Amino acid sequence: MLPQERKDKMKVKKKDGSIQEVCFEEELGKKAFWHTTAHILAQAVKRLYPNTRCAIGPAIADGFYYDFEFDFPFSEGNFPEIEAEMKKIVGENLQLRHFTLERKKAMELLEERHEAYKMELLEELPEEEEISFYQQGEYIELCAGPHVAYTSAVKAFRLLSVAGAYWRGDEKNKMLTRIYGISFPGEAMLKEHLERLEEAKKRDHRKLGKELGLFALFEEGPGFPFFLPKGLIVKNLLIDYWRRLHTREGYLEISTPIMLDRRLWEVSGHWEHYRDNMYTTSVDGADFAIKPMSCPGGMLVYQMEPRSYREFPMRISELGLIHRNELSGALHGLMRVRSCTQDDAHIFMLPEQIQGEIKGVARLIDEVYAQFGFSYHVELSTRPDNSIGSDADWELATDGLKKALMDLGLPYVVNEGDGAFYGPKIDFHLEDSLGRTWQCGTIQLDFQLSQRFGAEYIGEDGKKHRPIMLHRVILGSIERFIGILIEHFAGKFPLWLSPVQVKILSISDNYLEYAKELEALLKKKGLRCELDGRAEKIGYKIRAARAERIPAVRRRGTKTGVRLDGAGAAEGFVR
Repeated sequence: MLPQERKDKMKVKKKDGSIQEVCFEEELGKKAFWHTTAHILAQAVKRLYPNTRCAIGPAIADGFYYDFEFDFPFSEGNFPEIEAEMKKIVGENLQLRHFTLERKKAMELLEERHEAYKMELLEELPEEEEISFYQQGEYIELCAGPHVAYTSAVKAFRLLSVAGAYWRGDEKNKMLTRIYGISFPGEAMLKEHLERLEEAKKRDHRKLGKELGLFALFEEGPGFPFFLPKGLIVKNLLIDYWRRLHTREGYLEISTPIMLDRRLWEVSGHWEHYRDNMYTTSVDGADFAIKPMSCPGGMLVYQMEPRSYREFPMRISELGLIHRNELSGALHGLMRVRSCTQDDAHIFMLPEQIQGEIKGVARLIDEVYAQFGFSYHVELSTRPDNSIGSDADWELATDGLKKALMDLGLPYVVNEGDGAFYGPKIDFHLEDSLGRTWQCGTIQLDFQLSQRFGAEYIGEDGKKHRPIMLHRVILGSIERFIGILIEHFAGKFPLWLSPVQVKILSISDNYLEYAKELEALLKKKGLRCELDGRAEKIGYKIRAARAERIPAVRRRGTKTGVRLDGAGAAEGFVR
């Protein structure tokens, strides 16, 4: 049963001034609640440190943040006094009042309040638009909303961390101080959330990756992970599993170069739409780009020879090594990197094969996620502002994805404007053991790339036609998926995926030779096995094996097998 406060309705004030009653668990409720708390934070900061300049403070997926320019060295040590002031503001039960101003008066108001960052935002708004503000007490914020009606709704909150953040995400701009926080309508929900955060810290893949010897990150290669022997075992096992599934499903695997001529990326549209995220170089006076994705190379392979409708659906897969120029501040262990292996695939097909192929990919994604114990939800992302192609093509592609989801009986939500520039997509957001969601699998229906490259096939009528193309990934980035698995399993991989499946512990030197024989036997049987033959007490060795998350341990010198709590390890695995 959910805590009672989750069911309570709260009043949300929207930009048009209307009031709507929603639950906190609804998307609008969370957004309004966390956005309001960000304003409470900013008001508290301005009361305590009047010279501080406010930048932006949005609601995010799991709470809120606010970016400030302080005139002193700020740290988490300042949190207690800020939280105390925030409690006062909550207790004052201030109403959030919405009003608008015409542009000139809005600029005068912000200038009077010395809010240079807000003035910059205002200058980018359309000339004819009235400027939206929210006010609570003495605090006024350039803001479109939504918000809860009164500050007293924020019953429980906590400031969590401080980070640096460039203004507008641009490294050329000033570094601001970003304060992250979380809030809820009741203390029980806050306590539950903080407990999950503590558990997440214990499971942090960067911490466990170092402790378990899986991967390393070096200053000499920021965003470029190094896989260590045990981590590479996990990566290769995942790839082996991926290959078995794709062979079964009729995919043909290829490998394309990581660097190709600029002209290819101009044809594909990536040079225009994705240039800022691409690494470039010059070879023999010509511009080249390191691939951020594999589809243009796949198009070259498709066009190597004439194609017939009889070859369709043609399923081509690739474990492509891709590079993307991510901002340094966005890098995060294996979760956000600059180089990764993407489990890409492209399906060339006939119009009448669209539904069947989408359903086949969706079922494959479901099978893979079930293998790791993940549940998931689905989003349909529609046409973005920077799209290419005709309205008719986009409508046909979007309707195709919708129909496939309906036929599969998969509920979904629409994510307006978040599709790829060449087509709409279905995103699969898996849920881990801590209830966090991660976007991994995706299916993108593309009518554009075949046209841009002039790809053709000979149809049953003997005439030339354009193939329809489906882009899809299941794991996404292999590196990121490993990071998710580390945290999902808390480093206790399933037996089949564990880099060391069995650990043999010798009780004394009297049994060392026999332990070595057992190790050799298990390795001969194909098991990944290690022997701890150190001159240490058995209790110490057991604790060390538990810290290494070994699924199964055998003590030599007794007839007892010790089963540790590694996920997927069967009782009596070692006899």
